[in-house]
Parts: sequence; C-alpha cells; structure tokens
Amino acid sequence: MTPELMIKACTFYTGRLVKTHFCSWRDIAIPLTNEDDELAEKIERAMKYNNFRLQKYVFRLWHSYVKGQKKQLTDTLSQVQKMLHCYKLTAILTKWRDKARLKYKKREDELILKHELQLLKWRNNLKLKVAANGESIFPEPSLSKVSLEGNIPECDISLLPQRAVSQIFFYLSLKDKIICSHVCHSWMLMTQASSLWNGIDFSTVKNIITGKYIVSTLQRWRLNVLRLNFRGCILRLKTLRSVSLCRNLQELNVSDCPTLTDESMRYISEGCPGILYLNLSNTIITNRTMRLLPRHFHNLQNLSLAYCKKFTDKGLRYLNLGDGCHKLIYLDLSGCTQISVQGFRNIANSCTGIMHLTINDMPTLTDNCIKALVERCPRITSIVFIGAPHISDCAFKALSTCNLRKIRFEGNKRITDACFKFIDKNYPNISHIYMADCKRLTDSSLKSLSPLKQLTVLNLANCIRIGDMGVKQFLDGPVSIRIRELNLSNCIHLGDASIMKLSECCPNLNYLSLRNCEHLTDLAIEYVVNIFSLVSVDLSGTNISNEGLMTLSRHKKLKELSLSECYKITDVGIQITDSAMEMLSAKCHYLHILDISGCVLLTDQMLEDLQIGCKQLRILKMQYCRLISMEAAKRMSSIVQQQEYNPGDPPLWFGYDYEGKPLTRQHEIPPPKNVEWTVTESTHSSQEEVV
Repeated sequence: MTPELMIKACTFYTGRLVKTHFCSWRDIAIPLTNEDDELAEKIERAMKYNNFRLQKYVFRLWHSYVKGQKKQLTDTLSQVQKMLHCYKLTAILTKWRDKARLKYKKREDELILKHELQLLKWRNNLKLKVAANGESIFPEPSLSKVSLEGNIPECDISLLPQRAVSQIFFYLSLKDKIICSHVCHSWMLMTQASSLWNGIDFSTVKNIITGKYIVSTLQRWRLNVLRLNFRGCILRLKTLRSVSLCRNLQELNVSDCPTLTDESMRYISEGCPGILYLNLSNTIITNRTMRLLPRHFHNLQNLSLAYCKKFTDKGLRYLNLGDGCHKLIYLDLSGCTQISVQGFRNIANSCTGIMHLTINDMPTLTDNCIKALVERCPRITSIVFIGAPHISDCAFKALSTCNLRKIRFEGNKRITDACFKFIDKNYPNISHIYMADCKRLTDSSLKSLSPLKQLTVLNLANCIRIGDMGVKQFLDGPVSIRIRELNLSNCIHLGDASIMKLSECCPNLNYLSLRNCEHLTDLAIEYVVNIFSLVSVDLSGTNISNEGLMTLSRHKKLKELSLSECYKITDVGIQITDSAMEMLSAKCHYLHILDISGCVLLTDQMLEDLQIGCKQLRILKMQYCRLISMEAAKRMSSIVQQQEYNPGDPPLWFGYDYEGKPLTRQHEIPPPKNVEWTVTESTHSSQEEVV
C-alpha cells in the first residue's frame, strides 16, 4: 500500500465518522420545531374524514327515506288510478247491463208476440183445413175396425232397393232377424242377404238359442262372418269348434264364457288365423292358450285378458315364441293380480308395439311393474289405471319416455301435484286427462296443466282440494282455447268466480259437470248462459233456484240438463201446461220421443196439438195425467208406435197432488180407478232424442 492510498483511506474514514456524529448531534441538539404543526394537521384531517363519513351515513338514511316515500306515493297514485278505472268500468257495465236487459226484454216481448201470431195463424189454418175437409182431428174408427174393413194402406218393403232393405235390416238384432225371416217368403229372402251376416251377436239371445242353431248358422255363413260375439254364452266344445269354420273371422268375443277351455282355443286358433280382435276376459284359459297366441294369430292387434286368473308369468313369456305378438296394439290386463314384475318384463320383450294399455282392479300393480313395461314399449299413448292404489308419481316419471295422449287414474291417494310438474314438457300432446277421486291433487296441478295446448278433456271429479284460484290459473293458459269437456263434480270449494272465468276463456266448451258444487248460486247461471258452445251441463246438488232456471232457459244450444237434488227449484220453475205443449207442437216437428209423465195440468187438447205438429212422434209416455181421457189416449195409441198411459194420481215422492199443488202433509192416495196401460211394442231400436 502506498502512502497516498493510506492518506485517502484515512481521510474517507474520518469524514464518515464526522458526518455520522454531526447528524446525531444535530438531531439531539436542534429541537423539533414542526411537531406541533404536524399534529394539528393530522387532527384536522381526521376531523374532516369523520365528518365525511357521518355525512355519508346521514345521506344514505335520507336517500332511503326519500326513495320509500316516492315509492309509496307512486303506489298510492296507482291504486287511485285503478279505483278510478274500476269505477269507470262499473259505471259502463251498469249502463250496458241496463241497456242489455231492456233490449233483451224488448226482444223477448217481440219473440212472444211473434210466437202468438204464429200460433194464431197456425190455428186459423188448421180450422180452415178441417172445415174444408170436413174431418175431425183424430180418426174416429178404431184400429180393429179399420183392419176388418181392409182399408190399411199396403207397403211392400220388398219393392225397395236392395241397398235400402239391407240398411233397414242392418239395425235389427239377431232375434229380430229370425222373427222377420218367419213373416213371409219375401222377408225371409231379404234377411238372407250376405252383408247382414258379417257380424253375428249371439250374446243377445244366449238364454234361448241352441248350440245346434249356432253350428248351422256358422256353417251356412262361414265365408261371410267377420265378427262373432259369444259374451256370456254357455257353449259346448262342439259348438265352439264350429267357430273354426269361419276362415275370414277378424273379431271374436268369448268373454265370460265359463265353458271356454284351452282345447276350444286350439281349434279356433288353427281355423281362424286372421283374427285381429280377441276378447278372452273372465275365462279359465291357461298357459296353453298363451302358447297358441303367437303361433297362430300373427296379425293380432287387440287382446283382452282381463280377470283371467289361470295363466302365469311363464305364459306371458310364451308371447315371444315364433313370430311373436309384435303387432299387438291394445292390451287389457285388468284384474290379473297374479302377474309380477317379471311378467310385465316378459310383456315388454314380446309386445314392443303396445299403444293402449288398460290395467284396472290391480292392487298388486306397483311402480316397478310400470318401469319394467315402458323400458321396451316406448309407443304407449294411452293408459288406464283404475283401482291401482300403489301407483305413485314415480310411475309418471317412468312414463315420460312415452308419447302419452290419454291418462286415466281413479281412486288413487298416492299421486300428488308432483306428477304434473313437468307435464307440458314430458307430454306436450296429451289430450285426455281423467284423475277422478285423487284426493291429494290441489290448485298447483291445475296451474301445471295450463300450458297444454292439445288438452280437450279434463276430469277432476272428487278432487276436493281444488278451488277458484286453481281454475283461474288453469284457464289463464292456452289450454282454455281447446278444452271441450270439463268435469269438476264434488269440487266443493268452487264458486261463482270459476264459472265467470269459464265463460270468458272457454269458447269451445261442450260438456260441463258441476255436480255438488254447493257454493254455486244463480249468479253462476248468468255466466253459464254466456258459454254459447255448451250442450250439456250438470248442476245437480247446487243452490240454483227458479230464477236461475229461468235464466238458463235463454241458452239456445243446451240439449242435456241435470238438476237433481236442487232443492231450491220448485214447481213454479218447471210447470208445463197445454199452452206450452201447443208451442212445442208448433216448433218441434221432428220430435220422436216425448215423456210428459206427472204433468197433471195437461188435457186432451195437448194430444190434438201433438198429432198435428209432431207427425214423427213414435214413443209417448203419459203417466199420472188425470185430465187426459181414456178415449183420447186410445185414439193416440193408434198413431204412435209405443205409448204408456196411466190416469192415476202422482205418487207422494213427486211432491205435489193431482192438481199440481205442493204437498204440505202426508196424504193417503187411494188406488186409481179405471187405470189402464196402453202399450204398443216399438220396433224402432236406434237411439232417439228424448224430451
């Protein structure tokens, strides 16, 4: 090290020591003159920050208060506007109602005047016609006298075209055809048309027909027979073997036949391979018959095994033998309690095309049975489970893989609102829902059904938890446009508000049942009248009175009305007199059946009006009509095909006496004198409109 470097190092070290000690001395020796100022500055900043936070807190409270006051003011203004709007609507509706009532009363007066003029004109024309012809209204000679004189106009049915004759005899039963064949030779030839023997129903004559006649009939028409019905017939093996002669047979019903055995089915299956419909319900068939079904009936589409207790799960496994029953569409297993989960699995493996499934009276049916079935049967579109108490919401979840269109449950206490929770997504095409007597369903179910656009029929009878709110939510959706049939019987919480909603939202409703909805009043009838598409309504057990009945009479399309157990309806609401029957005769020219039993105010004049105005009348019932004479009833019996007449007093349970006055105490009704029943057998078997 050189002296220069040593000097530099010492100088640097000495300078550092001096600087360090000088700074320390300065800090100690010189007082902190600015400390008080800094503390004051910090205190001032702290006070400003504290004031800012306090102002911010107060501002927030003020802002919330102002916002609440503003919202309250807005709500108050909105309520005032709604009240004003409701007041305006009420005033408008009141004026509209008064004008509508005035207009309706004026229209009714005009209509009554028009009817009176028509009746007066009709009476004048009738008098002129009778005076010109010099004839009485009723034919004086009796039927026996006319027959003796030979004045009965002849009508030879054999002169009609063959197509018309076949159409006439087509509506006759087997018994009627046999009777007609014994009238004359020409009638016998007409009953032998081959088209009349395509379907033979032996069940209607099962108590009188012999096995020999059945065998001869099937032998004669074996090539023409397509449909056979032996329901409830007790047949021998030889008679059942004759069914195998009908090679073209397509439908066979042998339900409730106690003598049907596996041996009989063997002959039938070998001779009739083209059967499409087979009903074996309530018979004693076993697994042997189940083995025959897939081997011979390759085109079988409809099979009923209801209440057949002798076959087992093994028999259902036979359905997969050979070509199997893969074309089966409809299957009825009602009452077959011996079937287990494995049996349903066997059905699923062999009948994958099932679309319609009916399983009633099946207390052993569980959710696992349904799950096993739908795993291989995704084409199911309709199910009927009546009397299956162990089915729950899980079964609905399993059926979500199928495209269901119709479901029917009844008397189930395990199904809840959860089954309908996603129904619009799982079953968008469902059209019929029958869930009668399912006590756990509430308004939530109706709310879930509201999005369904294809629903046309809804039956929720005896679902006692359903009320007005559920109906309102149901009708607020698109379902209200297409709904055609609605059954809300025994939904005891329903009131007039539900009917008002129905009248507003259901333009296509045809059938409505409100039986035992005891909270309904005459106000609801005002809304029922506004459902113009309605043709049938059941108001039994409601509080409708005479005023409501008068209101209901304004409905123009109503064809069926049920008012049983409506205790507020009195005789005033349902009186019928000669003037009413005169109006009926002048208007209802196509009336076929008329029942006026118990109308004690009617007289012989009514019969004269009926003969003139209702020329197509076929059946007339006149029980307890005291003012109608025996002579007039006898003359009328020669005009109609069937007549019932009794001039006695009405029974006590009618609630009024022979003068139409309500009974105030128990009366002893003497036996009616000169009571005579005039009944003429009717050969008309088709359904008629009843008034």
